[in-house]
Amino acid sequence: MKKSIFIALTIIAFACKDQVKKGLTAQEIVDKSIQASGGADLYESSTIAFSFRGRDYISEMMGKRKTLKRIQKNDTINVLDMISPLGFERFENDSLVVLHDSLATKYGNSVNSVHYFAKLPYGLNDPAVRKEFLGTTEVKGKSYYKIMVTFDQDGGGDDFDDTYVYFFNKSTFKADYLAYDFHVNGGGMRFREAYNERYVNGIRFVDYKNMKPIDENVSVLEVDKLFNTNSLELLSKIELKNVRVSQDNYN
Repeated sequence: MKKSIFIALTIIAFACKDQVKKGLTAQEIVDKSIQASGGADLYESSTIAFSFRGRDYISEMMGKRKTLKRIQKNDTINVLDMISPLGFERFENDSLVVLHDSLATKYGNSVNSVHYFAKLPYGLNDPAVRKEFLGTTEVKGKSYYKIMVTFDQDGGGDDFDDTYVYFFNKSTFKADYLAYDFHVNGGGMRFREAYNERYVNGIRFVDYKNMKPIDENVSVLEVDKLFNTNSLELLSKIELKNVRVSQDNYN
C-alpha cells in the first residue's frame, strides 16, 4: 500500500515538474493578454470610436462580424471609407465612389491598420495569425514573454509576409512593446513603446512612441536589444483622441 502511494506521489511530482518546465504557450499568453485588456466578449459586443490625426474611426462589432469606418470631413465634402463583409467601399457625401482595385486596396489597408493597432491585442487571435513563443527577455529592467507573430497568406492580407514581435509583461500580461518589419514603400522596421494606458468602459487603450533603429541592419527579433541601449530614433507618436466605447452603434 505504501509502495503504491509512493509511486503515485512520484508520478504526480514529475507531472507537476513537467508542467512547470513547459510553462505557458504562446496561445495561452495571448489569451491572458486579451483578458487583461478587456476580454474577447467585450471587444465583440462593443462599438469603439476614436479620433486619430484629424480623422474619426468607428469599429462596430456583432460577434465576429465587424464594420470598420474612417470619416474625413471638411467644408465641402464628407468622405466615409468603410470595410464590411461586402469589402471596401468609399462614399463621398453619401454617394458611392467607384475606385480602381489598387486604390481600394490601399485605402482599405490604411483603415484596417489603424483599427488593428487601436484594438491590440484582440486581433492576435484572428484565424490567419501564427504565434510562436520565443522565450523571455528583459526590457528596461522588466521581464517579458516574447512572441513572434506571422500570417498565413490566405486571409493574412497584402502584408502577410510582415513579421511582428510582441512583448507581454510577465506579471500583468499586457503588451507593453511591439516590433515589426514591413516591405511596402521600400520596407523598414519599427519598435513601439506603449504609454498613456487607460481603460474606457472596460477596454484597455494605449498610445505609442513609434521608433526605428538607427542602424537597420538588425533582425526584428533582436530590435528590443537596441531599445535597451537607446539605439532607436523616435519618429512619431501614435495618439488616440476622444476614445468612446459603447454597447450601442454610433451614427
